[in-house]
Amino acid sequence: MPVPISGLSSIAHRYDAVLCDVWGVIHNGRESFPAACEALSTYQAQRGPVVLISNAPRPAKAVHEQLDLLAVPRASWSGFVTSGDATRNLLSARAPGPVWALGPERDSPLYEGLGLEFSTLDEAAFICCTGLFDDTTETPEDYRERLTRAAARKLVFICANPDRVVHRGDDLIFCAGALADLYAELGGEVIMAGKPYPATYELALFEAAKLAGKPIDRTRVLCIGDGIGTDVKGANNQGLDCLYISGGIHAAEGDADALLARAGAQAAWSLAALAW
Repeated sequence: MPVPISGLSSIAHRYDAVLCDVWGVIHNGRESFPAACEALSTYQAQRGPVVLISNAPRPAKAVHEQLDLLAVPRASWSGFVTSGDATRNLLSARAPGPVWALGPERDSPLYEGLGLEFSTLDEAAFICCTGLFDDTTETPEDYRERLTRAAARKLVFICANPDRVVHRGDDLIFCAGALADLYAELGGEVIMAGKPYPATYELALFEAAKLAGKPIDRTRVLCIGDGIGTDVKGANNQGLDCLYISGGIHAAEGDADALLARAGAQAAWSLAALAW
């Protein structure tokens, strides 16, 4: 079971780099969490680099502006790796496609410069999913008929964001991972990028070492996140310590220790909300 701590300051000396989740830990999609941002800024000033590691289905550079708009200080992070970065590697290997791009227009930077052709579902060679077309009104069930057709054609479904749900303010919205679950249920083949899968962590650890100017000892890397299936399991898969933020996405689901145990996940530390 994770050891409860009072703040990041109590364990900061154990680690030379932090890989920190974004949505749910430092902002909720509408506003930043000042105490969390201050904790990361203080860690960077005193200890080492912070690399944000996000399941955003866009390249990291396309998300920087969103963080600025949410008042996340640049001093709170030095590097940024997204699921979109890992997804671009998967997509470039399948160019020119054509691809059925399932997701909102705001995710279009994911495809820039890859030489992909776009098509309708019925003419596509594969699917890339960044989310629902309209996550304010739709649910995965709205896609069952289309995904059933795609599964019958044995189209590969590349999921650019393994998150199932996130909070946008007080609202819970569906993400690409929920559609990937439905596609797998229908017998379709799913390829995941992002947490908890290795590619994103490999990019993040490479970025941390580059920022530190030296190799990073994996026993001195701390992952911070609120998603058990993504952040905690991802850290576990990589053999990295994890600080579990229990007041995030699973806050309403009950006791943190019981949730982790049921998921077969392990966290070294726990904290209700990130603070120094």
